Amino acid sequence: MIVVRIRPEFILIVFFILLLPLFPSVQSTVEVYDLRSYTHPTYTRIVVDIGKLREYSSAELKDPDRIYVDIYQAGLNPILHGKTVSPKCDYLKEIRIAQKTSTTVRVVAELDMAKIDRYQVFPLFDPFRVVIDIYPKEAAAEAPAEKTPQPAEPTPSGYSLIRQLGLGIQTVVIDPGHGGQDPGCISKKGPKEKDIVLDVALELRNLLIAGKKLNVILTRESDIFIPLENRTVIANQQKADLFISIHANAHRNKKRQGVQTFFLNFSPDPQVNEIAARENATSTKNISEMQEIIKKIVRNSKILESRDLAEKIQRNLVKWLSLKYAPVEDLGLRGGPFWVLIGGEMPSVLVEISHLSNPQEAERLKSPAYRKQVAKGIYEGILDYMRSLGKG
Repeated sequence: MIVVRIRPEFILIVFFILLLPLFPSVQSTVEVYDLRSYTHPTYTRIVVDIGKLREYSSAELKDPDRIYVDIYQAGLNPILHGKTVSPKCDYLKEIRIAQKTSTTVRVVAELDMAKIDRYQVFPLFDPFRVVIDIYPKEAAAEAPAEKTPQPAEPTPSGYSLIRQLGLGIQTVVIDPGHGGQDPGCISKKGPKEKDIVLDVALELRNLLIAGKKLNVILTRESDIFIPLENRTVIANQQKADLFISIHANAHRNKKRQGVQTFFLNFSPDPQVNEIAARENATSTKNISEMQEIIKKIVRNSKILESRDLAEKIQRNLVKWLSLKYAPVEDLGLRGGPFWVLIGGEMPSVLVEISHLSNPQEAERLKSPAYRKQVAKGIYEGILDYMRSLGKG
């Protein structure tokens, strides 16, 4: 007879392995890397991209009506922090995602339960994702009245591929310049550029969501520093259709004033190059990378569309500011080698909304009413651009 002696520590190891699934806290977290939604004539689908199998639960809450899904042992990609989506339907008000605890991500769909027939939450695999399908009652699901599609208008240089393919706008990334340890321009008696442009960006986001129900993402929503090179990376990752970078200007001549809009290009204008040098001051790139940078600018296929977007924003910004403030000097639009525009895969512009170095404009920029009018002008410019695509 053979007697097998099992050492006590071996028994403990086996016991621990068997109990491991009961202790999720020792498992590593997986990244939740995207939140998407699609509204069809008969239902809306929400997709949470996770990548690896994870346990989740869902439930309903009241006041206001909402359903939520908690994904366990998960961490939220930094780009998704504070993300909200406003679907184009009257039964689903808002979708948002947040890090509920250090190991739980929560997705919330705020809706009108009186208009909901049913919903279901289920997983899909390869890659793993959680899906929420929301089905409205028939009256809520009725499609809007049809209207005759309008063809896109040509730019001054003709029909770009965007216009030939009849493409539209759904996602806009707004970039409030500077932030964190980079204050931007500073006036002697007033707020910093980083604070002014963030306020304008938040107001512009509200206008775009309320007016056109667009998906609007800010590169920053608080006073944090984001490297210049990362700002269009965020726009690319979010599959943005437009990128709008907002700044306040400054000049050695304190009498210089006005608003100006830029698109990515080379420029022989010394004043444009001076502005570019100031805005690019926080770049982390080196001289050895210059050839690749030049190639990126040359290869940019969105220059014509960016120029058209810049023209429409500039014209409307001057128009709307002139309704309440005078004089407003129109400094026009220019091409310039701005880092924050390099690498964007969509029409991209940089808007200089006024001069903090000019006493009169610095005083105006301190006013919430003036900043709201700036946001309104940019908003109307974006609407003009959308109409030119036949999508207004």
